[in-house]
Amino acid sequence: MLKFMLRIFKMSGKYKKSLILAIFISFIKAMMMKVPLIMTVIFIGAVYSKTLNTAFCIKSAIVLTVALVLQYLAQNISDRLQASAGYKICADYRLRLGEHLRKLPMGYFTEGNMGKISSVLSTDIVFIEESSMNVMADLINYLFAAILMIVFMFNFNIEVGAVSLICSALIYLYGIYMRKSAMANSALRQEKSEELTESVLDFVSGIGVIKSYNMLEESSEKLSSVFDESCKTSLKFESDFTPFAWGLHFIYALTTAMLLLSATRVYMNGSISIVYYMGILLFAIDIFAPLKAFFQQILRLTVMESCLNRMDGVFLERQLLDKAEYTLDEAKENAKEIEFCDVHFAYDKKEVLHGITFDIKKNTMTALVGPSGGGKSTIASLISRFWDVSSGRVLIRGRDISKVSLSELMNNISMVFQRVYLFQDTVYNNIAMGRPDASKEEVIEAAKKARCYEFISKLENGFDTVIGEGGASLSGGERQRISIARCILKDAPIVILDEATASVDADNERLIQEAISELCKGKTLVVIAHRLNTIKDADQILLISEGSIAERGTHKELMDMNGIYRRFVELRQRDRGWTAIK
Repeated sequence: MLKFMLRIFKMSGKYKKSLILAIFISFIKAMMMKVPLIMTVIFIGAVYSKTLNTAFCIKSAIVLTVALVLQYLAQNISDRLQASAGYKICADYRLRLGEHLRKLPMGYFTEGNMGKISSVLSTDIVFIEESSMNVMADLINYLFAAILMIVFMFNFNIEVGAVSLICSALIYLYGIYMRKSAMANSALRQEKSEELTESVLDFVSGIGVIKSYNMLEESSEKLSSVFDESCKTSLKFESDFTPFAWGLHFIYALTTAMLLLSATRVYMNGSISIVYYMGILLFAIDIFAPLKAFFQQILRLTVMESCLNRMDGVFLERQLLDKAEYTLDEAKENAKEIEFCDVHFAYDKKEVLHGITFDIKKNTMTALVGPSGGGKSTIASLISRFWDVSSGRVLIRGRDISKVSLSELMNNISMVFQRVYLFQDTVYNNIAMGRPDASKEEVIEAAKKARCYEFISKLENGFDTVIGEGGASLSGGERQRISIARCILKDAPIVILDEATASVDADNERLIQEAISELCKGKTLVVIAHRLNTIKDADQILLISEGSIAERGTHKELMDMNGIYRRFVELRQRDRGWTAIK
């Protein structure tokens, strides 16, 4: 429990002072809560000593009223301080997490971690935000109250104080045992929550395919089974804790009885007066209640610890190092625009690129062709540093991109993918993302060059039309042209096209080809494509197969080789694909 509180303090950062102040105020509240008991003992003493009078009653009433007011104020101030700090801490934590995720390699997001990320952001942080500060306040109040009660017992009698201390230690040790047992189950509970999130995301993202193949019932049953499993895990989590809760009640009753027996023994021996004995009896009813309440928070506490562990687990993922030893403006003399020097790359432990070496001259077009899974998209991703190479170097203008800041690198590269994602915002803002400081005239000009001005003008609100998330309200070709307009506006010197016309109809393909021609004027172009009319005019064609460069040259040179590329072209002319090429 103390470890948990230290973790909360560690993550509180600049809000630590607010938490410390809240703790101090909680201590005042804990003392004020015991004033009625203390005044009751004093009142009993006055009755036995026959000093009870009107003035004493008035003073006692004033003391109790002041204590009640102070308790209310302390509660109010402490809650405000802790709640405010809790929301601010978690808000900063979300920003830190977002910054950390921004610097993770793309592989982290494509290796089945979307459920974890969503669960951490939507479940774990929210649970910490809504529960941690309240639990912190309760834990601190319970601890302070327990310490104060033990101090009072020592004030009544040393033996009674020692017994109360030993009994408190027994309850604490049992509570530690409860925590260890609950911790394993809470970790499993959060894992099931992650699996549930992942399943829901998969179901929603694939709903179109599921419906088209009439598998809605089957997929719904699978999703329902995941819900059932998550429900069973949560119920088991609660039911497994029930015997421990019963045990806590038993120990609480046992230790209270031990304290009462001790107090009775010292009273019978004449070691304490009847007034002290009555005071101990009153305190004995409440002395272990704070510890009991403390450990009744175990379930929430262990879930919060699991949440913190999962949040920290994301932060432990290795970032792409953002060094800035060089700038791309400081190009080496006679350096090629892009170079791969004996590049090896592995997804997890499986190597997919084996010693790739090539160079691309400035303002030239290089086409990457080859069978699916050969490594074409991986090469394009390494140029944009979506991942870091396992060994070897990727250079731009003679500079190792791992030693160039990520922001500068991305300022020099534009990418057009087969699958385009647009944000739920206006068409104008989606294009202006390419260069936020661009003028309205520049945005419109980019739209015209990308051959999307005409259809944008026909939208209900033109450039101010809000499109659905992911661009759902537009056709595939329209989304593609908006993404090209974004790249044209960005005006980066290196352009990467990854199957940009693979999934569009003939009319859209013509418009997209015209837009790409505008985008690529005076640029260094890397194209991943299968269509002959896209690659035949390339300055260099690299045929990538099984993670290596199998052939390289111009279209004419490769046709003269009578190798894989020529067979590919002949197959394409007969509307066949790469799968037949071995």
